[in-house]
Amino acid sequence: MSELTKFDEDDAIKFIRATLTPEKNSQISDDEILYVIDCIWDWYEKNGYLKIDANITDEEEIDVDKLVAYVQKELKRAGETLLVPEDLKPIILAELQYEESIEDF
Repeated sequence: MSELTKFDEDDAIKFIRATLTPEKNSQISDDEILYVIDCIWDWYEKNGYLKIDANITDEEEIDVDKLVAYVQKELKRAGETLLVPEDLKPIILAELQYEESIEDF
């Protein structure tokens, strides 16, 4: 994860919305997308991806299934969202694509 300072939540939400169908966009709020983004970053922190000395190479990939499972668990625990499990993976994949789009190589 390079150039974390370039990450912008508003841009991330716009990027994610551009990948969703019009129907899903009308069903999902910005707050719900932001909650998913927050869960993703919490997961990064808990798994050491945000440590400055983390020796994570470009070849190492995020385990999307574990990330989705974590976000599902957090949503269930919080109980404050109407997001359904099948909505999560497309949002998470879009957020990961957004991150890749802002990385400097």
